[in-house]
Amino acid sequence: MFAFTFIYPMLKAQQTRTPEAVVQENLDFYNQQNLEGFMNSFSDSIALYNFGKSEPIAEGKEAIRNLYKGLFDASPKLHSTILNRSVIGNKVIDHESIVGRKGSDVPIELVMIYEVSVDRIIRMTVIRQ
Repeated sequence: MFAFTFIYPMLKAQQTRTPEAVVQENLDFYNQQNLEGFMNSFSDSIALYNFGKSEPIAEGKEAIRNLYKGLFDASPKLHSTILNRSVIGNKVIDHESIVGRKGSDVPIELVMIYEVSVDRIIRMTVIRQ
């Protein structure tokens, strides 16, 4: 008798785009205020944090959708310009200047740290002035 052992490779999702490409696409949709395109960049378990805080501002796709839908609705001229971008592994760190937030023409600066896994943003951390 022969014994056959079949080994099936574990099917594991893999990153097909660079973290920078994923974040840039997300930013492009943000600047277009295209909520559906913007949301496609996120994992189902996306979480948004303030830097240094352990509790998220928003957690899960639905909470993120509600947060940004309100922002987009209140900010018809919303636009983010990248002042500086660094990429370290699966993290993209953007220093941004944002105008049009809630109708304001006064630019605000912040730093966003995006963590990417399998072509989706899984975590965002914001550093505000």
